Amino acid sequence: MSGLAANGTNSSWSQKRAVFPRSARLLRHSDFERVYKLGRRHFTAHMTLFYLSRESGKGLRVGFTVGRNLGSAVERNSMKRRLREALRLQAVFDAGRFDVVINPKKSLLNADFAEFRNEVSRAFEIIRNSAAKL
Repeated sequence: MSGLAANGTNSSWSQKRAVFPRSARLLRHSDFERVYKLGRRHFTAHMTLFYLSRESGKGLRVGFTVGRNLGSAVERNSMKRRLREALRLQAVFDAGRFDVVINPKKSLLNADFAEFRNEVSRAFEIIRNSAAKL
């Protein structure tokens, strides 16, 4: 069976795709370094999160650090895709003005996605709660 809709377009591509917005990403090396040096850490079973509250700007910005020691390029890209999707589905972008760097662990490749989504949700709840304490 074809993936074409009644109007002749590909139905899976005609719908607007939800993406991980560029405004919600950490992109500069200096931003990563600032989070590592000045931020706090939170450890989970499948990742380590570094986070730092920002004074200006709006919304959450997230970056990923997936080193070569975690596997081949295919495995590292798979980890990043899983992380982005978990963040997108959890809609954590309303977590406040934070910069977050996520370092996945090798175990992320074999983790159950539903379990991992819950882990992401809990981690960002802890980040929100730590902001309330500051």
